[in-house]
Amino acid sequence: MTPSLSPEIVSRAQARAAFLHNHFHTEPEQVTALDGDASFRRYFRVAHRENTFILLDVTPEAGDVSAFVELNKVFSDGQVRVPEILAADCALGFVLLEDLGAEHLADRLSAVHHVLEDYESLINLLPDIARLPASPYMKPYDAAFIDMEMELFSEWLLTRWLGFEIKDSWRRQWGRLKHALVTNMQSQTQVTMHRDFHSRNIMWHNQQWVVIDYQDAVQGPVTYDVVSLLKDCYHRLPEAQFNHLQRHSFEVLSQAGLLALNDYDEYQQQLAMTGLQRHLKAAGIFARLYLRDGKPGYLKNILPTLRYIHDTAKCVDAFQWLATSLQSEIIPLVEAKLEQRQ
Repeated sequence: MTPSLSPEIVSRAQARAAFLHNHFHTEPEQVTALDGDASFRRYFRVAHRENTFILLDVTPEAGDVSAFVELNKVFSDGQVRVPEILAADCALGFVLLEDLGAEHLADRLSAVHHVLEDYESLINLLPDIARLPASPYMKPYDAAFIDMEMELFSEWLLTRWLGFEIKDSWRRQWGRLKHALVTNMQSQTQVTMHRDFHSRNIMWHNQQWVVIDYQDAVQGPVTYDVVSLLKDCYHRLPEAQFNHLQRHSFEVLSQAGLLALNDYDEYQQQLAMTGLQRHLKAAGIFARLYLRDGKPGYLKNILPTLRYIHDTAKCVDAFQWLATSLQSEIIPLVEAKLEQRQ
């Protein structure tokens, strides 16, 4: 017996069909659901008259597409290539986009001969993103928000998933670490940042880079997008490549006048501390995607992300306690959890 669909699913499908019919003035030949987004957003590939399009679908109770639509214009006006919007209904949560194909930066990493060239060209784009004007659709990226992002690690990964006992001494050191990371991020030049500038959110289309998932852009630290790209949770660069590209990013941002201090050692430290904050947040989000959203596919990204955290923490005297805790307690707990799922 075929299971019946809920009224909500049927109603949404009808609304989706009506939106497409209103744009095309007929029913498209095919609408196929796409996988892979780590959020409440759903994507469909729409085939119509030998052309294909992408439909973004966000139910109004789950989220709002207004930032996606409005920031699309901010990026486009700033000469940063983003998907072209063909039609949108923000009240209903539908956006029809050009189809960019399926080649992400992540898909090009196996072709070793052009990896450095790809990364250098992407770093060269960062000043254009950094100079984009602030928008009312960018959420405030203040101390409270940065702190909240890190709390995802202690709440979702440590407490809810691992059942890790957070003792008073751990909590005190955790508070000092968070304060240090917030201070680091706020002391940097504040620019527009994509906030998720990594291998799965950058596409190669018609011999050009196209940035997707830009809707969470904010004004924040200048090193954030650099570390998102070079310390990607989904792909770890060999050390020699990372060192080369880190230096290249310093030179590009310095020449663009975006660094308050043209000191490479200081820049390396700022980038490392920004990466530590980002990876704490990401590890927590991967656990939350599993526990809250029923998406176990992201669990495999937790260990690589924790290793980034460990590698940074062990190089800072004040963070040795975190490196030790990761090595002796947290990583073994994660490994045991993952083994139980096999």
